[in-house]
Amino acid sequence: MTLSGKTIILGVTGSIAAYKAAELASRLVQREANVNTIMTEAAMRFISPLTFRSLTGRPVVTGMFDLNSEFSIEHVSLAEAADIVVIAPATANIIAKLASGLADDILCSTVLATKSSVLIAPAMNVNMYENRITQNNLSELKSRGFIVVGPDTGRLASGEAGPGRFAGISDITGSICQVLGRKGDLAHKHIVITAGGTQESIDPVRYISNRSSGKMGYALAEAARDRGAEVTLITAPSSLIKPYGVELYSINTAQEMYQAVRDIAPRAGALIMAAAVADYRPASVAKDKIKKANSSLTLNLVNTPDILDNVKGDFVRVGFAAESEHLVENARAKLQRKNLDLIIANDITAEGSGFGADNNEVVIIGRGDAKNKLPLLPKREVADKILDEVAALLP
Repeated sequence: MTLSGKTIILGVTGSIAAYKAAELASRLVQREANVNTIMTEAAMRFISPLTFRSLTGRPVVTGMFDLNSEFSIEHVSLAEAADIVVIAPATANIIAKLASGLADDILCSTVLATKSSVLIAPAMNVNMYENRITQNNLSELKSRGFIVVGPDTGRLASGEAGPGRFAGISDITGSICQVLGRKGDLAHKHIVITAGGTQESIDPVRYISNRSSGKMGYALAEAARDRGAEVTLITAPSSLIKPYGVELYSINTAQEMYQAVRDIAPRAGALIMAAAVADYRPASVAKDKIKKANSSLTLNLVNTPDILDNVKGDFVRVGFAAESEHLVENARAKLQRKNLDLIIANDITAEGSGFGADNNEVVIIGRGDAKNKLPLLPKREVADKILDEVAALLP
């Protein structure tokens, strides 16, 4: 999701994780957001304001009456400019102050004055995090509508292990995009998306699969989330990071994917089958590892269930067609055979496109003669083009 035109207030407080806020600022600027940083006095003991000024290209606010800021003195204007306020990292101290409604510094004053959403990413010692006072403060903030991301569990700066670790940057940026997309064109719509290549076991070690990475399906899930949709992602095994704010179902086989889609899709507004589902599976799975004893091995393969043919319901149906020849003709035939509303055709022989690539070159084909040929684009941009068509079909 591009954040062009969005103003994000990034509050940085006094945690050792403050250095990670620099990466967050960089990631938001890359998405074209206007990032205004507020640093508490304690935060400046861990990282310099110059770091954030260099990353964001904007002055850093460090005090209530900072004369170097365009928001000096009239700090309320900073609160009014925000599309979202993000406090990352958020210490136990700032969480306690916010829960109490204090306004004794520029960050607390900004939060108290803003009408925008406020997101906090806690980071602290495990004992501080698990302390009943901190938990009560977090519960109070959640009850007021604050969004809390994390913390993660892992090794902390103190050497201890447990909850209190700063959440992943991808989770924080994902949550920001989700919040800012709440009023998008897919708000209140439920979209089911499948991703990845299914795995059909031969024995306990080996399986039949394909070259799908899942990147297209995951891009669709993120894009739908950022446009306000409730997203269910049914995914075959993948090394990709789970999109934040998306309901995830992990499956292995075509049969498992069929069962998940059958159970979930009829309640959704749209089903987008971006997964590369195996057409065949071994008729039987060996109980033990098959030893290399002969010069050849014959497998008896049987059909897997055709998901789009067998799942019934009143929802928009979108399929994918990965073809090596007669791209449009084969895709259109599949659209008609499976009674789809849209089919996304991509030439798997095209350089830099398709399986495993970060880009895709597709043709979006609708019913009748409708056809939209896209140039080679990042898969995230392709996802939004596909969702433009889906949104037009939804009631």
